[in-house]
Amino acid sequence: MNADLGSLRKRLFGIAVVETSFARRGFRAGHAGARQRLEQIGQTFLLGYHAALEDPAPDRLAARLNAAPAELRGFAFEGAAMALMLLDQLTPWCRYRLAAFLRGPAAAHVYMVHVGAGWAFARLCWNLDRPLARLDPLLRWLAIDGYGFHAGYFYWPRYVTQQAPATRLSGYARRVFDQGLGRSLWFVEGADVERIPATIAAFAPQRHADLWSGVGLACAYAGGVDRAALEALLSAAADYQPYLAQGAAFAAKARQRAGNPVAYTELACAVLCDMSADDAARITDAALLDLPPDGALPAYEGWRQRIRAQFAQEVVTL
Repeated sequence: MNADLGSLRKRLFGIAVVETSFARRGFRAGHAGARQRLEQIGQTFLLGYHAALEDPAPDRLAARLNAAPAELRGFAFEGAAMALMLLDQLTPWCRYRLAAFLRGPAAAHVYMVHVGAGWAFARLCWNLDRPLARLDPLLRWLAIDGYGFHAGYFYWPRYVTQQAPATRLSGYARRVFDQGLGRSLWFVEGADVERIPATIAAFAPQRHADLWSGVGLACAYAGGVDRAALEALLSAAADYQPYLAQGAAFAAKARQRAGNPVAYTELACAVLCDMSADDAARITDAALLDLPPDGALPAYEGWRQRIRAQFAQEVVTL
């Protein structure tokens, strides 16, 4: 019975693997190696998404996700989170799948799980306040980031080329949407470090900082380019270098907590943060100490500002 139900859910809500190909998405081809890596990331995301649709039981699901290569495992957990949030919202009699997953085997992937939950928001037509309220008060903003990434990944002509705003969001949420949209640029532009700065420059100036932050996170977590490309990206960021570094530090912390460090995150932190990935992750931890609660400034943005301030000091003293 459970297997039949899982098959039905997959038929109803499944996403074809071809949807992650650059050809289908219309992304810039870029370097072949980068394209192959980014397509593999999309495929791993869908592996996790479909695994959760087929069997959302936390322990059995985690066993399937942990079979993914360590460097890609976070994307599998991200995909599973999308499916669990979607199921929670579509079955009001059972709305705690994602919470149980986070309390159990997904705790180490808490950052990626919150991002993945945001993918489900993009596919739901109703108010987002209730599902957001079920998430961690600080990290729930990562779900809005995931929402922004989804918009760029699936609808880049509207949100990247035409620079359409997120009409369902207001206030600070629109800034976080842009952080996710910035992450999507790493995929949309095929990790091309010459095209990405030009794409950002076409947006309204007030959106540049958050877009650069998203690029920093994506390039440090997903990888796909060498040191020379990272150095070119850092140079192009100019005054936005602290935002780029803050994004990279978030990537370092996500990998550190999950226990899946990789050479390209280490390289990205060396170039963008001028320190090791572990040291960059420690900056994110230190910035959480005595962090004021939400007020006129959301605590999440206060966290990001503290991290950026550390990297701004590094830029000044170099």
